[in-house]
Amino acid sequence: MKIKINRESFLRVFQIAAAVAPARSPKTILQNVKLDVSKDAGNLTATDTEVGVRMAVPDLEIITPGMAVVPVSRLSMILRESNDEELVIDASSDKTLITGFNSRFELQAQNPDEFPEVAHFDEVDYYEINANILKELIKRTLFATDSESSRYALGGVLLEMDDKTITAVGTDGRRLAKMQGVLKKVGNPQSGSTTIVPSRAMHLMERILPDGEVPVQVSARPNDLLMKEPGGIFYTRLVEGRFPKWRDVLPKRDQSNRIDIPVGPMYSALRQAAIVASEESRGIDFTFKDGSLVLSNSTAEIGQSRIEMPVPFDRAELTITLDHRYVADFLKVLQPDKTFTLDVENGEAAAYCETDDNYGYVIMPLSKDRR
Repeated sequence: MKIKINRESFLRVFQIAAAVAPARSPKTILQNVKLDVSKDAGNLTATDTEVGVRMAVPDLEIITPGMAVVPVSRLSMILRESNDEELVIDASSDKTLITGFNSRFELQAQNPDEFPEVAHFDEVDYYEINANILKELIKRTLFATDSESSRYALGGVLLEMDDKTITAVGTDGRRLAKMQGVLKKVGNPQSGSTTIVPSRAMHLMERILPDGEVPVQVSARPNDLLMKEPGGIFYTRLVEGRFPKWRDVLPKRDQSNRIDIPVGPMYSALRQAAIVASEESRGIDFTFKDGSLVLSNSTAEIGQSRIEMPVPFDRAELTITLDHRYVADFLKVLQPDKTFTLDVENGEAAAYCETDDNYGYVIMPLSKDRR
């Protein structure tokens, strides 16, 4: 195999593959990437057997088709440190040569036939979603998962897909984020099944997805999920376990306070109030009274804070204590110039934040003795 690559274009694709390949593995071949070049195109493949990716190599000049397996760490350093605009990769059965205008590297080769296969996307029944919608669904739910939980289902994002809607849900048991978006069916994919995608896989998927209204194909099978976008194919095994009944967590109440709050000013006030917070004292008091919101915190070893901002509130005074990190996580995924609605009933019931684009976020309050 012999090809000429544009170093910067190749590096962008390679970094995605490198994120999939494990840094350590009993199967040393998994610490490599596989280059598979036909007479018409080239693909870069990486896998840790749980997650896999096959990316099309852009700006590629094919001199001789073939296959090669190249170590991730060494190739990564070559691509980053080289000053050459173009590099030539020439692989034989026992070595791989990488040459530039004033550089030459020789790396040991492994047998490409020993590299595990990454699934192809040959589905005829699948869902089609715009890339920008899928990226937003991931961004707004992934942060709420708990990858360290012993309850494995909490270490992933639930995807529910029906004829017209995709719903993504993430929770760690203390807060829950859910968002809906539109999709369309192609063929007759199975709907209504539970698909829990590992948090790490969702993070990688977000990196791979292109920007804009680019159609992306998704096929959720019993044990794995396949995604195809114009630049490549992504594969992941699913999380085993039962996801919590998340709809039961969403507040259903008639008598509550619904307050419209601007995102930017709220985030600024929250960061100021959290200056005196500590790892042991993360609770911020949110007090609504007389057309204002007061954010306050008191830590014995650090001090006190009190930040006030105007909000449209004219009912009886109400205070709820929330973990400032959980509130900040929600605000960070929204545009600063947008507004969200905070639904609170009292200091003991869950707070519910929602936006006008089908995004909802539940935060359980802290009791006074857990501030």
